[in-house]
Amino acid sequence: MAARTTTRSRKPKPAAPATTPAAFLDAADLERLKLSPEVAWYLRERGLPLPDCPPLIQTPSPGDVPGAVFDPARVDKVITAFSKLRHTQGQWAGQPLRPDPWQVAYVLAPVFGWVIWDDDADGYVRIVRELYVDVPRKNGKSTMCGGIAMYLTCADGEPGAQVIAAATTERQAGYVFGPIKQLAESAPALKRHVKPLKKKILHPRSMSYFEVISSAADAQHGANLHGGVVDELHVHKSPDLVETLETGTGSRRQPLMVIITTADAGKRGTIYARKRHRIEQLARGILTDPSVYGVVWAAEKGDDPHAEATWRKANPGYGISPTRAYLAKASREAQQSPADLAKFLRLHLGIRTKQETKFIPMDAWNRNASMVDEQLLAGREAWGGIDLAATSDLCALAWLFPDEDGGYDALWRLWTPEDNLDALNKRTAKEAEVWVREGRLILTPGNVADYDFIFQQVKRDMETFDVQAIGYDPWSAAPLVNQLRGEDAPLVKVRQGFATMSPPLKELQRLVLAGAKGTPLLRHGANPAVTWMFDNLSVAMDASGNVKPDKARSAEKIDAVSAVVTALSEALTREPPTESDYDGELVVI
Repeated sequence: MAARTTTRSRKPKPAAPATTPAAFLDAADLERLKLSPEVAWYLRERGLPLPDCPPLIQTPSPGDVPGAVFDPARVDKVITAFSKLRHTQGQWAGQPLRPDPWQVAYVLAPVFGWVIWDDDADGYVRIVRELYVDVPRKNGKSTMCGGIAMYLTCADGEPGAQVIAAATTERQAGYVFGPIKQLAESAPALKRHVKPLKKKILHPRSMSYFEVISSAADAQHGANLHGGVVDELHVHKSPDLVETLETGTGSRRQPLMVIITTADAGKRGTIYARKRHRIEQLARGILTDPSVYGVVWAAEKGDDPHAEATWRKANPGYGISPTRAYLAKASREAQQSPADLAKFLRLHLGIRTKQETKFIPMDAWNRNASMVDEQLLAGREAWGGIDLAATSDLCALAWLFPDEDGGYDALWRLWTPEDNLDALNKRTAKEAEVWVREGRLILTPGNVADYDFIFQQVKRDMETFDVQAIGYDPWSAAPLVNQLRGEDAPLVKVRQGFATMSPPLKELQRLVLAGAKGTPLLRHGANPAVTWMFDNLSVAMDASGNVKPDKARSAEKIDAVSAVVTALSEALTREPPTESDYDGELVVI
């Protein structure tokens, strides 16, 4: 007898959550407070005061995603779940854990309220999959972290939810787990529903649990995570544990990775530096990833660290936690000692004390964009620069076309091996595949740079443009150089040290800054891959004030920058014009 088969019929798509009325604030107030109309409406409808403490840095609203719907009931559910918990310390011990208005406005409502229909999940799911909150000490971040962890474990409607918190050591694991366990143990409403153990909290009804681990090996054992929680990202010296948690959520409908941290001192290359840099790039629009939502509270370096207005600006919980008296005392101590001042700036004002000022400000860079039409460049004088330092990652060729007013049109060619695309996608929030589709980034076969692709492009460019010189780093370009010499290319060795790189790099900065104030002087066509690399740029400086691009200390790849600086080093050597047109008559100088 043949086995009978059945097919599972898909349920009809339910109606979207009720849409919210228009906000009662005008556009200027919404922009100043950094609130979406829907979140502002929610705060008013729930009787919550508008917080006047917008974050310094904020990624775009999840509501910007096409098809996004704001579901106030979901936010209500989170706040209700929080209220079942109890404060465990201080003057509020034993009282319900009610999120502050700023926590609702800038964290809970944007993350849990915005949903989108997912055919695979057969329902509405959260848009945000990664939350990043960077806020000074004593603003209740550990309590908020614990509340979110308990919600994901017990109330998010996920069967068999595994929620993991990442700690760097067994000792830190205790610091992370202890407050969350206390929240669970002290909540009368949870006593019948959760079972706190020594290192784990169980929710038997949904077969879910929460636990803290302190090694990547532990995270890999059977990980099918619904939630990951990282408290104090800056203490993680290795990225392994955090990255293992991030890769363990692939089979869940609406997983959430939560990072709530205090600022670090500004050290480069750490997992904190990478995450913070990515949030800043998302906030500036350099990268786009609606599944990531981040907010950073901090003072700015020009602010008076001892002024109450600065304390209020950097601390959204100011006046409640931290109190005015607490910060006033910390400020007095900071005025007594440089070491205490550095600690005060970082821990209480969110300032990364060793953070560098950008050599090329991105607002100035963007104002120089302008249109660059490659067809109109044919026949024009061109100066080139090649960067081949990372043959398994990115290679770059830059052309500069000088005009009569001291400015340049810039054109870039970028290549990466096709086997590198997945890794580059991960580092650029999947922008790399967009650059490939748009023709801004060319894939070459295999896992290392195919110099023949680059050689053929340079040959075509030499036939199209009036190429005067092509600068290259003699340490990294030997195979390609040999090919180009056979074509009589005007190659010039350009050393990458301070003496050679400083004049063109400073000239590049001058062009960008001057062009931002009037007519653009470095018209770069707004190539998003190049913009990403300029945003990554860090420079090294010697004792004499000479500068050069610093690949080791830059946040990410800067090959396009190195290429254009090399090109500019040659363009600056060109002969000045010997003739000029004055009042219609030719004047020989």
